[in-house]
This record gives sequence, C-alpha cells and structure tokens, in this order.
Amino acid sequence: MSAPTRAELRFAVERFLPPAHSPAGRASVRKLGRGHIHGSYRVDAAGRSVFLQRLNEHVFPDLDAVTHNVELVAGTLAAARLRDHTRDRRRSALSPLRSDHDAWIERDPAGRAWRAFGFIDGAHGVALARRPSQAAAAARAFGLFFHDLAALDPARLRITIPDFHDTPARLAALDRAIERDVANRATSAAPEIAFATGRRALGARLMAALAAGRLPLRVAHNDAKVANVLFDDATGGALCVVDLDTVMPGLAAFDAGDLVRSMASLAAEDARDPSRVKLRPGVVDAVLRGWLAGAGRAVTPAERASLVSGALVITFEQGVRFLTDYLESDRYYKTTRPGQNLDRARVQFALLRALEADEDRLERVVESV
Repeated sequence: MSAPTRAELRFAVERFLPPAHSPAGRASVRKLGRGHIHGSYRVDAAGRSVFLQRLNEHVFPDLDAVTHNVELVAGTLAAARLRDHTRDRRRSALSPLRSDHDAWIERDPAGRAWRAFGFIDGAHGVALARRPSQAAAAARAFGLFFHDLAALDPARLRITIPDFHDTPARLAALDRAIERDVANRATSAAPEIAFATGRRALGARLMAALAAGRLPLRVAHNDAKVANVLFDDATGGALCVVDLDTVMPGLAAFDAGDLVRSMASLAAEDARDPSRVKLRPGVVDAVLRGWLAGAGRAVTPAERASLVSGALVITFEQGVRFLTDYLESDRYYKTTRPGQNLDRARVQFALLRALEADEDRLERVVESV
C-alpha cells in the first residue's frame, strides 16, 4: 500500500479534525510504525489527539462489515468500562470517532478510505512478552475483553474474513495446494506435509466441539497477541486490547490458544533451525492464568477445558497456513528469502510438538485456577 499524498492526508485530517476547530495547516501529523496492514498516524491539533488510519481494502475488502463490528464491539466495551470503577475509563477501550460528516469512514478524492479513533496517551505497545508478568497482563486484558463481550450475541457480528480459524477448512486448502503443487515444492516439504496430514484429528477438535454444541459461539478477537495490547507508560500495566478488525464470531479457545502460541517461545517465527524452539513454561502458565483471571465467571467449564486444546489447534493451524503458502509460491505471507514460509511452518510444528509434550501439565494448570 503506497503512502498517501499530502493532499489526501490533509483531507483526512480536516474530516476528523474539522478546520473550524483545528486547521489542518497547523496540525502536527506523525507516521506511526504500529501495524503492518493499515497506514497509521498521530494527529495533534487544538489540544486534541487523534489516531488516524488509512485502511487496507486488499486485506479487508468489506469495510462496511469491519466498521459495523468495530462500532458494535467498541460501544459494548465502553459500556463495560463505565460500569467498572476500577479501570481507567479514559484509556481502557478504543473510541471510534465520527467525521464532521457524521461518518465512521471517509473517502479521500482518490477513493481511499480513512477512519479515526481517540488517541490513547501515555501508552505503548510491545512486540514480545519478555517476562511472565507481562504475558499475564496481556492475557488478562484479553480475558477481560472476553468477559466484557460475553453478553453480546455473536450473531450480531459480520464475517470479515471467512473461515479464519476453521482449521479443517485450512487443511482442505492445504490438500488443494499439495495436489496442484504449482511451484514444484511438495517434495522439499514432504516431512512437513506428512506431519500436517497426520494430525487431521487435532485440526478438527475445536470445530467438532462447536458443531456438537459442546462449545458456545462467542465474540472472539481472532488475532490475540501481546502486540495487540496497549500498556501504561507509567505502571507497565495492560490498558486495553486494540486492532479490532478481526473481531468475529469464534471460540474462547481461539484467543486463549493464540496467546499461548504467540508467547510460548522466544525463537524467531522464521528461525532456520527449528530445534531453537524452546517452550517457556513460566510464560505459558502465566498466559493461561492471566486469561482465566480476566474472563472470570463468564467462561464455562467446557470452555475452560478447551483452552489447552486451543493452544495446540491454533499453533497447528498457523503452521498449516505457512505450509500452504509455501506450496502456493508465497502469495499471502511476505517473504524476504527462499524457503522462509517453509521455515515458518517448521517452527510452528516444532512448537506444537513442545506443547503436546507439555499438554498434561498445562491441563493441570488450568484445573488449578
């Protein structure tokens, strides 16, 4: 996605910070590095700060659905924030802003879409949880997110990315990629293909439980990781969950599982040597305990019992996605060297093996909370 022109940026600033109150010519605009999908900016003018984004419609083509979900979820979270006097009311939830035309989305003269949120001051994001306490804080924020949205009917949300955490559907996509083998890479990935196809039962575990009615459909973030939590600059505590574009109907195990997957190891996602993948038991335990502490009584016994399975399934699914993309000539995940997506798949499968070896102990951790 190319950078906006000065005229396009000025248009967006004037729409969300109207000239009558804060002339765009006197606004301070700073590009933010956060996120890889949308273009993000901090705009300061006339004593106001706004988080401005130019949206990537290649990744999210149905902006009406995204906007509907973000507005609905942000409003529900804001109401929960007002009921809880222990939280920072100003900074514990994202606040979407309407433009001077009373719209959530504005299109510049080139047709590109923009939106804005109130800027959360005194906060920062982190790419990696270094300590169990930080992992626990991030997981608790996602547990609170689950708790605060527990009464929201997931049927009110729209699907923005079909089959996002449908692992059997991801395996079907892998099967098609193996059959087509458009880049003649299947031979080089034979061990990984055998690993993935041999774990179909694991891949079906969560969706089968949902279909059988053993797990309830919930509002899920679907991209749960420490990078999607803002932390207080002064205290280091977690403030709120951000990046709501992937919020859709899902399972509690999706988010809790993805938190475990994304924080379980310090190995690089694309490490060339998968033997470098080592589980951090203290961090994994902190994630499970933190998420359950935040979720509180909103989580059902069946959902509690599914959390460790969620870690295994989501880790497996991510490996399957990397492997599929490798076989399809790296169409989805950006690569900077040959074989990078295959290395990513190997790392996820190594992490899955480590989690499988620790599965019984992790179940006991959940039972102890």
